[in-house]
Amino acid sequence: MTAGWVAGAVRAKALVGRYPGTDGVREIARGPTLGDALQRVATTPYGRYTRTAADLRQAQRAVSATLLWHLRVLAGWLPRGGARLLVPLAAGFEIANVASRLPSIDGRRAEVPEPYRLGALETAWRSLESAGTPAETRAALTASPWGDPGGDTPWALVTGMRMAAARRTAVAVQPARRWARGRAVLLAARELFVHHRSLPEPVLRDAARLLAARVTAAATYQEFRERLPSSAGWALEGIDEPGELWRAEVRWWRTVQADGAALVREGRYGPRVVVGAVALMSVDAWRVRAALESAARGGRPGEVFDALV
Repeated sequence: MTAGWVAGAVRAKALVGRYPGTDGVREIARGPTLGDALQRVATTPYGRYTRTAADLRQAQRAVSATLLWHLRVLAGWLPRGGARLLVPLAAGFEIANVASRLPSIDGRRAEVPEPYRLGALETAWRSLESAGTPAETRAALTASPWGDPGGDTPWALVTGMRMAAARRTAVAVQPARRWARGRAVLLAARELFVHHRSLPEPVLRDAARLLAARVTAAATYQEFRERLPSSAGWALEGIDEPGELWRAEVRWWRTVQADGAALVREGRYGPRVVVGAVALMSVDAWRVRAALESAARGGRPGEVFDALV
């Protein structure tokens, strides 16, 4: 193992150790106001970004920005070429940048936040940032590793990127392949059986690569669930109705947490430890965002938050 990977793994473990963890997240969630929660957050690594947050939306975005900054720091500690391992894992930030610039369902544009600064973790953001219309965004995606999303409506663009992110993660980050397949299951199931939307052809191809073509051809949710391969079926185990997919989402995060902790515990100073640390930091940020919402609602954690923590 090279010195660069040893340094990166040591840094990754150190970053994980600074995060609030389960007990800290519960404290943040108890509020009983957003202001109280932010005072608690100020003592964590998220405090640097959340100190200027004026409302819940800004606070949650600041938590995500903290995670991204730590991923960029971690990428800088990895040996030459090591940052490529993190690019698919940071894809959600580029998706969020694109989504924030697209018209809403009613055709209006909301206030566009400052884009996440991706640095070495970008896939094609410089090209996407210069796109002025959805059609130009589609063209930029098609010419990049993202690939053609199959349409230029806001829904098609974002859905295409999300499935492409799962495909890219499965191909490039072997320790995260299980999570990528689970994410593809949730995305396809929600679009097909909750929103009752047909998936664009490129999205179907990516889903078929991850799950098998017979899965995406299922006519009912039950068929979809029964046809899943064993490598992906865990994501919907015990989820009998599409309306319960939120429970599957919680399970996905808990699986990422458990798998990430196991990778970090392996003790080998290499890529698997780094991927595990990224998983744990991502879960923590997601839980802190949920905790802030709980505090903003009066410090009464709901069923979803309790299930996650």
